[in-house]
Amino acid sequence: MELPQAFHRYRGEIATELASVLGSNSSALYHMMRYHLGWVDEEGHPRKGEGGKLVRPTLCLLSCEAVGGQWRVALPAAAAVELLHNFSLIHDDIEDADEERRHRATLWRLWGEAQAINAGDAMHALAGLAMLRLEGRGASPGRVIRAARILDEACLELCQGQYLDISYESRFDVNLDAYLDMIDRKTAALIGCSFELGALLGTEDESLVQRFRRLGRKLGLAYQIQDDILGIWGDSSPSDIRRKKKTLPVLYALKEAGGKEREGLLSIYGKGAVDAEDVDKVIQILEHLGAREYCREKAKDYYREALVELDGAELSPKAKEELREVTTFLVEREY
Repeated sequence: MELPQAFHRYRGEIATELASVLGSNSSALYHMMRYHLGWVDEEGHPRKGEGGKLVRPTLCLLSCEAVGGQWRVALPAAAAVELLHNFSLIHDDIEDADEERRHRATLWRLWGEAQAINAGDAMHALAGLAMLRLEGRGASPGRVIRAARILDEACLELCQGQYLDISYESRFDVNLDAYLDMIDRKTAALIGCSFELGALLGTEDESLVQRFRRLGRKLGLAYQIQDDILGIWGDSSPSDIRRKKKTLPVLYALKEAGGKEREGLLSIYGKGAVDAEDVDKVIQILEHLGAREYCREKAKDYYREALVELDGAELSPKAKEELREVTTFLVEREY
């Protein structure tokens, strides 16, 4: 599925804003952050790789423009959201013992856990400093303070979600509602924050700001469920099964399975390590129980709820169409 034009329109200026926030500091700590962002290689040499899709800052700027604002005013908020997201990824990699991200060694794998934590903490601090740059773009002090509060509240929810995610790894009593609450915090909170910040910086209409927040939360749930699907049935190897992650397909299967199928799942997820044969068995059980179809329908439900919020917003036809295109892409993407 082709990347929507919005992801290309803002990309250059998002990158410029991020580079400006990091500045010219040449210390090893800043080198680590630039490495994680995909700007340099392990030795500090510039690289051409584009890094991630910049989903969250794109949603922030698109929301600002959609409600009638000047999207460049929101660039500091977009940078702040991206830096906060990457702070969470650095820490997630440590907590999950992931050795690769985007086909490159993770920070902790190269520089050790302690220094990677430092880099993540520094990126969190830079996110806050990036947000303060809004005043230089013409935002009022009150609006800057509110934007900073929205970001911090999203970060706190994100941390709560990550706590729950880790705690669920050793439990087999996690129900579907508890899992959906977890991803609402871990993933949907920051996507909702991106929409809310963009709208806040583009309009004085408080009801529209809150509508965009709700739109983002619903989209965030659909986005994460699609991630859960790709983590098992995507183009790459089924990493979520190898890591014994209890994502939505597995939790659904544990709920629906009986007899030998349930015993098989419990046995595999109770092992110290999962081999290729175990992965195949889990996928067979998931397929038999219709876990993929269940997750697809669940993602579509949240997608439709997001579109209800979008359809109810008083926006130009062009803005609605572009938001719908981006929303559809994020839910139906295959990577």
